Amino acid sequence: MSDHLLRQLPETFRTITVENEAETQRLANDLSMVLGRGDTVCLSGDLGAGKSTLSRALIRSLAGDPDLEVPSPTFTLVQTYDLDRVSISHFDLYRLEEPEELEELGLDDLLGEGAALIEWPENAADLLPEAALWIQISALDDDPERRRVDFYSKEPAWPDRIAQSLEVRSFLSRTDFSQGERHFLAGDASLRTFETVSSDDVTAVLMRWPFQADTLPTTVRDYMRRVHLAQDCRSVVAIGSELRARGFIAPEILAASVENGLILSGNLGSDTVVVSGAPMEERYVAAVEVLAKLHGQAWPQTLELADGSEYTIPAYSADALIAEASLFLDWYVPEATGNPADAETVQSFETVWKQALERISTAQTGWVLRDFHSPNLLWQEDATGTDRIGLIDFQDTVYGPVAYDVASLLLDARTDMSRELETRLFEAYVALRRRQSPDFDLAGFSQAYAVMAAQRITKILGIFVRLARRDNKPAYLSHLPRMLGYLDRVLERPDMSDLNTWYARYRP
Repeated sequence: MSDHLLRQLPETFRTITVENEAETQRLANDLSMVLGRGDTVCLSGDLGAGKSTLSRALIRSLAGDPDLEVPSPTFTLVQTYDLDRVSISHFDLYRLEEPEELEELGLDDLLGEGAALIEWPENAADLLPEAALWIQISALDDDPERRRVDFYSKEPAWPDRIAQSLEVRSFLSRTDFSQGERHFLAGDASLRTFETVSSDDVTAVLMRWPFQADTLPTTVRDYMRRVHLAQDCRSVVAIGSELRARGFIAPEILAASVENGLILSGNLGSDTVVVSGAPMEERYVAAVEVLAKLHGQAWPQTLELADGSEYTIPAYSADALIAEASLFLDWYVPEATGNPADAETVQSFETVWKQALERISTAQTGWVLRDFHSPNLLWQEDATGTDRIGLIDFQDTVYGPVAYDVASLLLDARTDMSRELETRLFEAYVALRRRQSPDFDLAGFSQAYAVMAAQRITKILGIFVRLARRDNKPAYLSHLPRMLGYLDRVLERPDMSDLNTWYARYRP
């Protein structure tokens, strides 16, 4: 890198040594995991330093294709790859005659659509983004294969992003997946991120819990605590271990670093109870069997972890249920009306929900996995009975009305559940519970089912708008018509007249 550019950049924020080409490729894999739209990575170094090796490996990692042809753009100056997670434009500016030619190549437009990887960035002078990540690769005299890699950036977020990805690699180095290939895995609506890690034809799933509750904004932290969302990944270890001990299918924990929020677990596959967007009744029946098995036994509220510490399953209190439902007022009402909910609406909402929850206060309680619906129910094709359903995303389990998870499944937020299918699954659940106990309280369960369904739907209407507006995930808005249809269906049920009256008057 030229002395002029070095003077312009801050001091290196990280320096590492790679021993050979294989380690260079793993570094590229680690970098690909934090690259996103709008990012610019500038690779600097002498001829033969390894810039092209790193570039090709990074692009192949983003593509998920180790055999992808990645020609050098020395003569074309730029080659763009339209990839699923993030497109990337590969620049080679070695032959750039004037820095202004970079504008003609459309760098700004390309960054609006994806990321940019630039070799020989020195030739672009001062025309590169201020927030770029600069990587200097230098050969070491003592070994022709070893390289020193220095990271620079004026963007304060880059040091943490690089550190987090390299921390994952350090964690993996202490497992059987030390040489594993990492790939982005679509996650859920939370702040957690997921990857698959493959080594020797075996694939595991890595979850990164990138936050501690105390580090979050006050409003987010207070909401999490009020509705009893898990504060750290200890819940995953504790609840998953207990589920497996009771004969349920949950991912085996292969390695964990609770203090760093990292868990490597077995892979239960990607098939769910939905195929091509449609619910498969056989698979939903199997999921109903899992719930009946779950609800037919007593569950502890305190669990002991392997290190001797304890994890307590929080109570799904009336305050928590109302706080969740109030997301409807906080997000859905302003979205639908253009104005926040007024004081009368808020007060009447809380009153009617306190009354509804009081009506079901004697309903059966137990573990509520909370998101018992299609994305989290993994179909095990070659298994039998309840082993056909693999459970994930149970870290926010609470102790409350068990009817909640039944409503979550039968009125699945991610797929269209007809009245007829809902009824058949409801009857299948009731038949299984009656087989377990002739004293099963059908009337009490039916009432709890209706109230919990209405609560969950109300909450989700708010959550989906929040995800769209606050978190820039507009695709969630496409689910609103389905949820509104479910709400109308639920409010028609017996003993729901008070809630039906409220929604008829106040729902936008």
